[in-house]
Amino acid sequence: MSGTVSSAGPVRTPRRIPTRTPHQAVRAGNSAKKYGGSLAGIPWATPALGLVGVLLVYPFFRSAYGSLFQDNGFTSSYTGFDNYSRLADDPIFGRSVLNTLMWVIGTLLLPVLAGLLIAVATHRVRLGGWAQLVIVLPYAISGTATAVLWNFMLTSDGAVNQVLRGVGLDSLARPWLLEWPENTISMIVASTWQATGLNVVLFAIGLRAIPRETVEAAELDGATGWRMFRYVTLPQLRAVTVVVVGMAIVNSLKAFDMIWILTKGGPSRSSETLALTMYRETFRLFHVGYGSAIALVLSVIVVASSWLYLRRQMPSSGRD
Repeated sequence: MSGTVSSAGPVRTPRRIPTRTPHQAVRAGNSAKKYGGSLAGIPWATPALGLVGVLLVYPFFRSAYGSLFQDNGFTSSYTGFDNYSRLADDPIFGRSVLNTLMWVIGTLLLPVLAGLLIAVATHRVRLGGWAQLVIVLPYAISGTATAVLWNFMLTSDGAVNQVLRGVGLDSLARPWLLEWPENTISMIVASTWQATGLNVVLFAIGLRAIPRETVEAAELDGATGWRMFRYVTLPQLRAVTVVVVGMAIVNSLKAFDMIWILTKGGPSRSSETLALTMYRETFRLFHVGYGSAIALVLSVIVVASSWLYLRRQMPSSGRD
């Protein structure tokens, strides 16, 4: 051990920290850029980017290209933007847009609001976890099974009408799936019965993540009931609400399975949404070009609405 010896003991000599010359620093920086840097993760991301390209990007541009053609039996002819002009004059497409808008509004008002209220009502109460479990169980059922169950309930001689007649409310009994807008509203209610469970779970997780100190401080300030919910609970659930509402918007825009099983878009295609109209035109009527135009419009609506909503909800610092 180097150093000197004094009466108090050995004294260490400070080690000299080697310094780099400017030339060595430049060489080290070039080596870092060569073997790493911001491009180091590209080889690891390439498989994921390739998968996204095959499953999402290529089908999108292929649909955009196919929408420029008109199908004539087994041949196709280039027609430019005629398919998009046809959309403006098609009453079925207009009804599909209206039904899709009804689905968006219904799935925002019913399952999101119901999930929030149930989660808050059962939070930290006795047997609240069991109550949440009962609400969540329908979410474990597939959309097809849910549609079959509600078909049994909503037919003209189904369980709903039988109950109404049994309690003397014959005037309220009606063919729920055979008239518009009752068929669309009934299917939104059926979807709400299934989707509410997931929202309850997400809001319950958000409620458990609220710091106990925040709640206790609000209680000391006299916040109870509605004031506690409005000024403490709801702001703390902002992040969860963004996820729940975003999922509801996307799911409502692409609603398909329940509508297809319950009504197949009928009667007279009155309950079709954009997703169902796109499927029927493309795979049932073999109007591939027209179906591609509808698919492109639906894709643009889904991406634009999701982007606008998330951009509006994200903190301003996250957008800078």
